[in-house]
Amino acid sequence: MNDWRNRLFHDTLSSLVGEIMEEFIAFTKDLKENLLEDLFYKYTEGRKFNRKDYDDFAIVKKESYPLFDQIEKWETEAQAIVHKLPIFPNQITNTKDNLEIMILHSYFHDVRRKRFMELYHSVLYNFDLVLDQFDAQ
Repeated sequence: MNDWRNRLFHDTLSSLVGEIMEEFIAFTKDLKENLLEDLFYKYTEGRKFNRKDYDDFAIVKKESYPLFDQIEKWETEAQAIVHKLPIFPNQITNTKDNLEIMILHSYFHDVRRKRFMELYHSVLYNFDLVLDQFDAQ
């Protein structure tokens, strides 16, 4: 009697974990293909905002607030399933931090291109580690 309950529980749990992982992978893919590329485009082609101009600051704040929420959500989800991911907890935190820094640099253009590209490649590397792990499965 207990055997079928255990199997049912483990099957249900495995199914739930699989769904969570699929959602996380889709979210990571979306961040890589949309957010990361948008930040790169804003930095290379976008308008340079003035930090000291209140109107510019208000625009940046309004546009970037949802981006910071997305990044926070990604970090929370990644930390919750870190044991299933091919990256360490500090890499998750660093990826979040680098994305937040990239958001600000993409608006204000206050860092050299080389530094921005280092941040970009670091985030891209960690996203690819996660995505490649699950594309192989």
